[in-house]
Amino acid sequence: MLNILSTLLGPHRAVSVYAFLQTRGLAVLGGLFLAAIIGVLYMMGSDDEHRHEAYMTVPVLSATAIGGDLANGVIASVRLPDGSAASLNSTEGQIAQTVGTTACIEKRIYVNSGEPRYRLKLPHNCTDG
Repeated sequence: MLNILSTLLGPHRAVSVYAFLQTRGLAVLGGLFLAAIIGVLYMMGSDDEHRHEAYMTVPVLSATAIGGDLANGVIASVRLPDGSAASLNSTEGQIAQTVGTTACIEKRIYVNSGEPRYRLKLPHNCTDG
């Protein structure tokens, strides 16, 4: 590697660059790799902006505690107002413990695609007043 650097940069600079790469090259390479991973995750996670449309109380078809304990969360199958069923989950114990025969859900619409998304919410969001 020193021969290649010497050809490209000259003998004096090649030794300096080689010494730097030997001592700090792995840290620099790790930092660049970490920045690349964060960039990819940011690009993958950037959904469209969404807007809140409504809170709804819907019937629960089935509910299963995550890990057998509602403090860990719940996976609930609910009947949406359009008649279709959806599987929703929440890892927040406070929300999970409120899921019974009915559940409060929030409907959000993604601005660019118009696609609806639902998530479980606390029951006080669905009450009037």
